[in-house]
Amino acid sequence: MLKKITYLYIECFRNISKTGRQLLVILFPNFFVFFIILKLIFLPNILKTNYNTDKDIADHVIEQLATKIK
Repeated sequence: MLKKITYLYIECFRNISKTGRQLLVILFPNFFVFFIILKLIFLPNILKTNYNTDKDIADHVIEQLATKIK
């Protein structure tokens, strides 16, 4: 199944037009910057800084989901 999906993408990229390739060359670096770099800089993992263990994090999340939003 994974082989078929990989083959599908490879064939699509082989048959893409020149304009399509230029757009992909422009879009992929932008997606990388926006979703990876900005997430690392501006969205730190606040739960990991405020709680020490995974159990503490899970308890906090369950508590927040269970309480009513006022």
